[in-house]
Amino acid sequence: MKNKWQIWWKQTRPHTLTASFVPVFIGSVLAYGEGSLDYTLLAFMLIASVLIQIATNNFNEYYDFKRGLDTEDSVGIGGAIVRDGIKPGRVLTLALTLYFIAMLLGLYIIIKTSWWIAVIGAISMAFGYLYSGGPYPIAYTPFGEFFSGLFMGIGIVAISFYIHTGFVTQEIFFIALPIAVLIGGILMSNNIRDLDGDKERGRKTLAILLGREKAIKFLAGMFIFSYLWCVYLIFIDYLPLWSLLVVLSVPSAYGAITKFQGKKLPIEMMPAMKLTGKTNTLYGLFYGLGILLGIL
Repeated sequence: MKNKWQIWWKQTRPHTLTASFVPVFIGSVLAYGEGSLDYTLLAFMLIASVLIQIATNNFNEYYDFKRGLDTEDSVGIGGAIVRDGIKPGRVLTLALTLYFIAMLLGLYIIIKTSWWIAVIGAISMAFGYLYSGGPYPIAYTPFGEFFSGLFMGIGIVAISFYIHTGFVTQEIFFIALPIAVLIGGILMSNNIRDLDGDKERGRKTLAILLGREKAIKFLAGMFIFSYLWCVYLIFIDYLPLWSLLVVLSVPSAYGAITKFQGKKLPIEMMPAMKLTGKTNTLYGLFYGLGILLGIL
């Protein structure tokens, strides 16, 4: 029997939260390299980013339930509604409350930095809602990986850098690119796992359009690109040699692909999906650590 804390903790979908804190870490390390880092802004940005991710997960849970996509047997969801008896309205209220708190934190950041943060933040939050909400959810299209990588990868890295320095350079977008690709990979792994069920319910995700085998190969390509791009950035002197520490995350990426291969049931693919999230975490931490060691 789960207690309430276990229910709500699972509702955050912890394995996805790496997509919120890794970009903040990378952007903040890059700002430190410019000699500018405000720890209060860092804390507020980190908390707001995580809250928005959790809210997005709850919007997804709520709208998937309302559209009849989630059942008691669904794998990978928080399950508060279909398994734990939590009323759908409470899940929606939680998501909206987390958005409100994130907006308050964002207001402090805006006051200390620029009103442009409000514009970018509003667009990002709208994406979080429209991913699963609204009349044409992004989750039903082949563009989920692109938009998640754009807003959560490149967007959060750039904002996290800007709030400390007051500017953004071309280098920041180049350095953020592999983080964006790996965040898109988390969603791709989710869509590979859910491919059969999503197809039955009329979704047109990238994984469905490619087919399972090609989708797994596409995910492998995303991993490979991220490592090769890091090498390229070292070659053009955008990153220090220390950034090669990211190779320590290769076993996790390799494990994710091998655990997807030959699997058909969603429950069988859960380990692969968790390893995909772990790859993003390890790659991001080693990536940021390499940048930091190059600064010191």
